[in-house]
Amino acid sequence: MELGLKGKVAVVTGGTEGIGKATVERLVAEGAKVALCARRAELIDAFVAELKKKGGDVFGMVADAAKEAELENFIEAAVKHFGRLDILVNNAGGTGQDPFDKVLDPAWKLDIEIKVMAHVRTTRAALPHMKKAGGGRIINLNMVGAKQPGAAMFPTTVSRAAGLALAKGLSKELAPHNILVNVVAVGKIKSMQQARRAAKTGKTVEQHYADTGKTVPMGRVGESEEVANVIAFLASDAASYVTGCCINVDGGLSGVL
Repeated sequence: MELGLKGKVAVVTGGTEGIGKATVERLVAEGAKVALCARRAELIDAFVAELKKKGGDVFGMVADAAKEAELENFIEAAVKHFGRLDILVNNAGGTGQDPFDKVLDPAWKLDIEIKVMAHVRTTRAALPHMKKAGGGRIINLNMVGAKQPGAAMFPTTVSRAAGLALAKGLSKELAPHNILVNVVAVGKIKSMQQARRAAKTGKTVEQHYADTGKTVPMGRVGESEEVANVIAFLASDAASYVTGCCINVDGGLSGVL
């Protein structure tokens, strides 16, 4: 299927590992021009060089989602480099999952900075350029726990739920400008975070994924590329009448739609 992404300009936060990396690769494969950011310059430089060697038109910059001005500066640098902005993928973020009584104020504040305020700032910076272009796509990564919170999942499920409210409100406000806002909520997906959890338990990554997969109805942990496929669809012409939606990519794990 032709997705209509050739020549479009996309920005992806947290674009050097896991879902972010897979998303950048998929968008580049579809012919999009992509700007990516992350916190580690060496990972950015290596990934950008790899993509350019394959013919990709890419731009990379160091930016930390937890620092107030850095993502806004990244958006402006990306627009200066490519001349426009069509697609924003808010992927940067971690998973703070602890019992409520173990989470102190600094952890709450950091989680909200990364998962709510980062989306606020990138969207605010992107909107003038999308309006000028006559439309755009905003796709925010989230987790299924935002819709079905569980025990000992603080502060992430609270900030993620706020992210859902932000996206829904934006979808209504921005629809007249042909700017579509959607959310992709993931379940158990292979990532560096999952690998770090395996290390903490003393398991190999393979055993961790095998054990974790048993908790998923489909019987396995998802691949980053499977999430990237959904993101590419939402960014594409094929999703021209889809806004204000949250799509679960979780192998059936969540108990809610």
